[in-house]
Amino acid sequence: MPGRTPAGSTTRRKQNTAAYLFVLPFMVVFVAMLIVPLLYSGYLSFFQRKLIGGVTFTGLDNYVRAITDPAFMDGVLRMGVFLVVQVPIMLALALLVALALDTGLARGANAARLLVFIPYAVPGVIAALMWGYLYGNDFGPIAQTIRAAGMSAPNLLSPDNILGSMMNIVTWSFVGYNMIIMYSALRSIPSELYEAAEIDGAGQWRIAWSIKIPAIRPAIMLTVIFSIIGTFQLFNEPSLLDKIAPTAISNSYTPNYYAYNLAFTNQEINYAAAIAFILGIVIMIVSYAVQLGTQRRGGAS
Repeated sequence: MPGRTPAGSTTRRKQNTAAYLFVLPFMVVFVAMLIVPLLYSGYLSFFQRKLIGGVTFTGLDNYVRAITDPAFMDGVLRMGVFLVVQVPIMLALALLVALALDTGLARGANAARLLVFIPYAVPGVIAALMWGYLYGNDFGPIAQTIRAAGMSAPNLLSPDNILGSMMNIVTWSFVGYNMIIMYSALRSIPSELYEAAEIDGAGQWRIAWSIKIPAIRPAIMLTVIFSIIGTFQLFNEPSLLDKIAPTAISNSYTPNYYAYNLAFTNQEINYAAAIAFILGIVIMIVSYAVQLGTQRRGGAS
């Protein structure tokens, strides 16, 4: 009859309403805990607290100061080196472990997977403190073992070695995390592909290179993006190792650590907000560049 609403339309409207009600709590938390602080931080970055005049609007002055700040730029460059050296090593190890476990030929694969993942379950603060003790030049077991062997122990907390020591901590902590992502992707590949390749005479290395790695490229890209973000947000390691190696780590050793010290030690909240925004832009640019380069190589192949 004219004017009567179809039953299907009413049901669809109820389903949409229920879906929005389920999503609403997340959206409230998302806006309150992410969007609002982000907007407020952006607002603060355009102001500056001065001894004379109080808080005044300065426009882009904080951003200009940041990109001309040697301490900030040195930290960004240092994290660039960290990204180029540490991330490929970490992801290569994670991929090798995931491939080895996926073959099903290794004994105790479940226990091995758990052992590799356990370091990620250790809180970052605990991991940094533990490795700081192991690195100790006077009482650390690494230095003592090397001296017991009649050799001269390197100072792993010296200015020349501290970056490599941090790379080792992060690699130890996150190989298992990235391995789980890659291993889960490998388990979703149809086994028929492996059987067909084996019939054609392909070995395990050939199957891994030609079938497995290309099939989990999205998962590998995900770990790369996560690693880029984590690199430029490095905080726990420098903040804790600074206590035992103050001559090796400055207050601006990493951009994230620099922003923290500016905000909570120097009370330069506005400048710290500008640095945080620039750091976010750097992360987006690097992530996009890596993703675009990977897509082009994938398309070319």
